[in-house]
Amino acid sequence: MKLIRSKRNQLVFEISPVEKSLLRETLELYPRVASAHHRLSRESAPAGSEERQRLLEESLATQREENRRNVRALLAEPGRFQPKAEGFLFTLSRPELEWLLQVVNDVRVGSWIALGSPDTEHGDHIVLDEKTAPHARSMELAGAFEMVFLDALAGRSAGESPK
Repeated sequence: MKLIRSKRNQLVFEISPVEKSLLRETLELYPRVASAHHRLSRESAPAGSEERQRLLEESLATQREENRRNVRALLAEPGRFQPKAEGFLFTLSRPELEWLLQVVNDVRVGSWIALGSPDTEHGDHIVLDEKTAPHARSMELAGAFEMVFLDALAGRSAGESPK
């Protein structure tokens, strides 16, 4: 997947059939971060915090359901993926791309949490087995899509050096 055109409010990506399938698979995993992971405070709970935590979780559930509906609508929208010789042209507005980046990030972070939140930069290793391999795969796929989206928002094609 690579950015081929960027206008003021529209970005056009070239995406292969395999990449389209992997993007769909990644987006269908949303949400991955459990609601309980989001806490009002890491400190001991002050009086009345249970009610505020419940309201936070309800708000997150509403937002997630809306995001799920929007993901399904985006993937099903006629013309979103225009066929071309060796794949598709995938068009997004900047706000859609920023929103999609948040969805993909949730999949990446949720997969990392499912792996036990390994600190690979400080020596933790991800042991791949039947249970962990799907989480590692979804984390890496989501991360790859994130990089393409972040580069596009910065006005670069994937892998292009910063200017």
